[in-house]
Amino acid sequence: MAKDYADSSIKTLDPVTHIRMRPGMYVGEPGTGAMYHDCIYILMKEVIDNSIDEFVMGAGKRIDVNVNYDTGETSVRDYGRGIPLGKVVDCVSQMNTGGKFDSDSFQFSAGMNGVGTKAVNALSEFFEVRSYRDGEYSEAYFEEGRIKSKKRGKAKTSDGHGTYTRYKPDVKVLKHFKVREEHVVRRMRMYCYVNAGLTISLNGQEIRSDKGLQDLIADEAQFEKLYQPFHVKTKNLEIIFTHTNRFGEGYHSFVNGQYTTDGGTHLTAFKEALTKALNDYDPKKKFDGDDIRDGLIGAVSLRIMNPVFEGQTKIKFVMNDIRAELVQQMKKEIEAALHRSPAETEKLIAKIEETGKIRSQLNTIKKQARERTQATQVRVPQLKDCKNHLKLDKINKKTGKAEGEETMIFLTEGKSAGGTLGNARDAMNQAVFFLRGKCLNTFGLNKDILYKNEEFFNLIKSLDIEEKLDNLRYGKIIFATDADVDGLHIRMLLTTFFMRFYRQLIMDGRVFILETPLFRVRNKKEQYYCFSDAEREAAIKKCGRGCEITRFKGLGELNAKEFKDFIGPKMRLTPVTCADDVDVEKTIKFYMGSNTPERKDYIMESLVCDSSDF
Repeated sequence: MAKDYADSSIKTLDPVTHIRMRPGMYVGEPGTGAMYHDCIYILMKEVIDNSIDEFVMGAGKRIDVNVNYDTGETSVRDYGRGIPLGKVVDCVSQMNTGGKFDSDSFQFSAGMNGVGTKAVNALSEFFEVRSYRDGEYSEAYFEEGRIKSKKRGKAKTSDGHGTYTRYKPDVKVLKHFKVREEHVVRRMRMYCYVNAGLTISLNGQEIRSDKGLQDLIADEAQFEKLYQPFHVKTKNLEIIFTHTNRFGEGYHSFVNGQYTTDGGTHLTAFKEALTKALNDYDPKKKFDGDDIRDGLIGAVSLRIMNPVFEGQTKIKFVMNDIRAELVQQMKKEIEAALHRSPAETEKLIAKIEETGKIRSQLNTIKKQARERTQATQVRVPQLKDCKNHLKLDKINKKTGKAEGEETMIFLTEGKSAGGTLGNARDAMNQAVFFLRGKCLNTFGLNKDILYKNEEFFNLIKSLDIEEKLDNLRYGKIIFATDADVDGLHIRMLLTTFFMRFYRQLIMDGRVFILETPLFRVRNKKEQYYCFSDAEREAAIKKCGRGCEITRFKGLGELNAKEFKDFIGPKMRLTPVTCADDVDVEKTIKFYMGSNTPERKDYIMESLVCDSSDF
């Protein structure tokens, strides 16, 4: 019988206890630090955002950031106005307290709800804050969100103005995280791109952008741009865009200096405004929106009073009531930019027309591919589907996530491993797609290969991403290959495929690699599955001398009962990630291009041999 539901069942938690009990409500999913938006980076963002707001208000052009990548301990020092000395404690510990509710003090702030630094404080082993102002300082020290000491006095002449914050994430709440340097560097770069003239010193290395979004697109496009980027800048709006020969589209969007990685109202308004502006540029020509955006890379930055974001992490801007106004303003500015540079506009139109021709050719190939598959069978022969599917257009009110986020599809090599997976899987939420050995290397190939190659056509049909990525049928796409050279090669081939044609799925954090045990160590009483040499050595110590050690090479060597644990709640997944790295295309070309002699020389030069191997 269920426990009695009485007055004693109702609990009232103080803010600190609630934040520590439900950190996801305040700083997003805890995660491991592998993903860009794991909460370990949101903690950092919440502190730095306050310093960015000072820069936006014209106070302080430099921010010093120091990060210990092993422990997550972080310090941030800005040279802004400094927190008013009498309110230092309240600003970092009292919910719904801050200066950003005053529009005169902060006109274009990203943080408006008085929660950010309080959440950082509550989730930190220790949290220290010190404000310098008018020759004085005020400081406070907290542990697990509870104040331990505070002090106020005369500051040194050299201290100037500003705020210093230092904290260390509490491993008792945020467990098993690792701070990745590339994610931190990327975040600092984005801050500088959208705040031209700001200098951020990250562990002594200075990051700065003098041209802002122009530098961002220049770094992003490098030598790939087909024409000089169109650039629009007003008091509250900045837009820049160009085309490359890449597939798909890519954007960076910002609101009040906040990097909105999930886009939102301002980004959809830009797409609509660009289509309307180009179709009005020459009334005799009408362009399809998909043709306009294919190969497009751009950035949109908006400054606005009282912005509204979706959730505390502020990665999506949602103000649909101003969308029509934004479209009109953006269209007007883009049209003016097109007319100012007629020669570049002609190059832009030529690119769109070429894309339209290719799309027409692809449609013919698509039709032939569909007829080919329909002539044989209705269902994809390589797919063992699950019952539930991802529905991005339906949001679960309880979790705030799309329905079916827990679904996944395993891309596995051959029917040996696939058979094990098929027998061990959860048929409600886990699907299996059987690869026929090594798939085609798609580096340097065009989109027509997606329809001429039967295996890839069946894969995109199974994922349902032929028309648009919003139709994706699974929350996770997982590479499940053997732990041998061939298995690693298949991972690279699949990564190349998704990077070339569906990179946004990687950017959205939907592509993973399944980690399976390399060893089993056991004696008569106990057994351990080990995913690394270190885990194997630890297991050998536990089991003692004479224990049995099995080395697994292929997934098919594991039986369904064993495998069920490795694709269950304790499943280990390594995300396939892609930061905004200007060398991404170069890296793929090096590893997957036709430069075999160059790769061979690299391998020979980098080869490290252990004398015990001989």
